[in-house]
Amino acid sequence: MGFLEDFQASVEALPSMLHRNYSLMRELDKSLHGVQLENEQRCQQEIEDIKHGLESGSITYDPAKLKFSEEAMEEQKHCVRIADEKVALATQTYDLVDAHIQQLDQFMRKLEEIRQGKEAAAAVTAGTAVATTATPTVNAGATTADANPKSGRSGERGRGGRKKAKVPTEQSVPVPVPLPPIDLELPVDPNEPTYCLCNQVSYGEMVACDNPNCKIEWYHYGCVGVKEQPKGKWYCPNCIGFQKKRKGK
Repeated sequence: MGFLEDFQASVEALPSMLHRNYSLMRELDKSLHGVQLENEQRCQQEIEDIKHGLESGSITYDPAKLKFSEEAMEEQKHCVRIADEKVALATQTYDLVDAHIQQLDQFMRKLEEIRQGKEAAAAVTAGTAVATTATPTVNAGATTADANPKSGRSGERGRGGRKKAKVPTEQSVPVPVPLPPIDLELPVDPNEPTYCLCNQVSYGEMVACDNPNCKIEWYHYGCVGVKEQPKGKWYCPNCIGFQKKRKGK
């Protein structure tokens, strides 16, 4: 079961990767807080200097020249860069967890396929056993007439005085009880975006509608009857009617 070992190895590495990303985000938070505080103090001081200059007359009022220093502007740009880096790291962390969730979905479907295969094999074996047991047996000393009783007389004594062998019914053959189905419903993050006609989160294979104004955009293969990636442009059931109307005009 190679896929089980692969999934287990992937999951074992996930906590350390998440810990590293969260640690980096905490460091970025501290750095951003420090730069923001320093920039706020610098900007406040420059505003006070401009006010005093205007009141004393040493500075002429000119909106084009009244602006923050280069140092203050560079600090603000640095804050934006730190924030962008934090957002990129958070997105990477989300994608990492989402990829493992999709891998877990595939693992669960694989287990379900194996379970169904075992049930089918057990059903075939049980059916064969029922068919074999249901064949009537004939005593070695029975006459030909005993082996071929008249219709409707199988439960009575034959002409030779011998009692016919009782044919076992299907109720006497133990039938394996089917295993309970595996529940594939996984807890869903309420903040995770939903897609498709089913309004569920992304999982498995999905196809995108080529209508740029499509309200849903992404659809699960099974929900729209798609078995493989469409060749050329593909439109969802909601948008295909709109496309036909446009072509008919």
